[in-house]
Amino acid sequence: QVQLMESGGGSVQAGGSLTLSCSYETSGYIFVWCDMAWYRQAPGKEREMVASISHDGTVRYKESVRGRFTIDQDHANNTTLQMKTLQTEDTAVYYCAAREATYVNDNYRRCPPNPNYWGQGTQVTVSS
Repeated sequence: QVQLMESGGGSVQAGGSLTLSCSYETSGYIFVWCDMAWYRQAPGKEREMVASISHDGTVRYKESVRGRFTIDQDHANNTTLQMKTLQTEDTAVYYCAAREATYVNDNYRRCPPNPNYWGQGTQVTVSS
């Protein structure tokens, strides 16, 4: 079992910055992940992917955050989301998510279509 823990949410004025961090803990086994991602869900809207980073370093962004948000992974197994020039539309609960490989062979990883694990979420509020 993998537990994801987010931190770094809060309130900020439009144009400000926040950095979210996600760390994981395992139940004593090696966690082979396909990618780590940040999702968000605003009131009355569906959850959407904001950014992801795969095990080979490939990053993807939702178009509306490209150039403002940066996802990164450090050697301490922390996945961060640096958010700059925040807009009121960025207000949401942000979730860390992970896809765990279901099969591994040499450099090949079989990955599920959706995240296996989710954090509890952290609120980001951007005021005008």
